[in-house]
Amino acid sequence: MTAEQPSLTITRRLNASPAKIYDAWTRPDQMMRWWSPDAGPTLSAETDVRPGGHFRIVFQMLNGVQRDCSGVYREVEPNRRLVFTWRWAHVPARETLVTVGLRALAEGTELTFTHAQFHDEADRDDHRKGWGGVLDKLEKFLVQPA
Repeated sequence: MTAEQPSLTITRRLNASPAKIYDAWTRPDQMMRWWSPDAGPTLSAETDVRPGGHFRIVFQMLNGVQRDCSGVYREVEPNRRLVFTWRWAHVPARETLVTVGLRALAEGTELTFTHAQFHDEADRDDHRKGWGGVLDKLEKFLVQPA
């Protein structure tokens, strides 16, 4: 029997509709405005949002480190759910799985973010910090005027 691989789940209530949040996760022009764990820039974003379609995002952190991540969409339910693989270019052998769930609330949306199948707990903990920063930036992006 193998041990269960570490995962993390982050839940946020956001002051935006599921459709607006879904667009932020799937439209490259919007991803360019918020996708990185700190105030560093997103350098490129490409998506083909359909089961079997690929995405790729390159960002640079404030410390100058550039990261390149990509994956394949496994499930696509517009305005409700995205499931995709996640692979870093600098560690291509390690593929993990991300699920973004969106549930409409009376005011806004509950976003449930799960990243699963980490190599170990240290890897999970590093990602918890990074995704926390990414979701903070998403939240700020969503309240900006269009």
